[in-house]
Amino acid sequence: MRKLSIAIDGPAGAGKSSVSKILAGRLHYAYLDTGAMYRAVTYEVLTRKVEGEESIISMTEKLDMEVQPGEAGMEVFVDGKNVTPFIRTPEVSSKVSAVSAIGGVRKAMVVIQRKQAEKGGIVLDGRDIGTTVLPKADVKIFLTASVHTRALRRFKEITEVHPEMTMEEVEKEISRRDYLDSHREISPLRKAEDAILLDNGDLTLEGTAEAIISICEKKFPGFDR
Repeated sequence: MRKLSIAIDGPAGAGKSSVSKILAGRLHYAYLDTGAMYRAVTYEVLTRKVEGEESIISMTEKLDMEVQPGEAGMEVFVDGKNVTPFIRTPEVSSKVSAVSAIGGVRKAMVVIQRKQAEKGGIVLDGRDIGTTVLPKADVKIFLTASVHTRALRRFKEITEVHPEMTMEEVEKEISRRDYLDSHREISPLRKAEDAILLDNGDLTLEGTAEAIISICEKKFPGFDR
């Protein structure tokens, strides 16, 4: 059997990126971090001080964006520069939902993402992978957990770099991101009809990856790994 395309969607802090990396490693598949791609666009918007939707769309369409495997997962290059170290700052996090909600930005990104996914043997994660980017994915997972659980996970990550952040601030930011992502006009966060809901509130990252592998085995017995 051919290698599968696996789409993992879900809200902020659900562990999509971490689980996807583990899953890709276990299956010897490629990992495409779509969220990192949108963060890269947002970083460029902030760095270049681009304002207005039309200007942001124009900038995005002209970006030479490539993704490459790295030691810690996927690395994003924009116009030949590795921007991966700069895309997870609080500044980028606070703007990425607004930038990624712009239709022209998503259209440009989807073209790149689909080309990567068509080859199979790939794991993609984001917020509209199963509904918009790869509606024909072999396996679709909607990964979630409670707001408090997700905020606690994100708090541990953020305070390693920004110790001044409080748990209350992180929880409010998670709730705000949930609202923005689920209410945007273009490709809102939602579970695809044929996606499997997986609440990993009581699972480790490794346990979540194992649960997804079991789902793949059930749907495609003996699939190519």
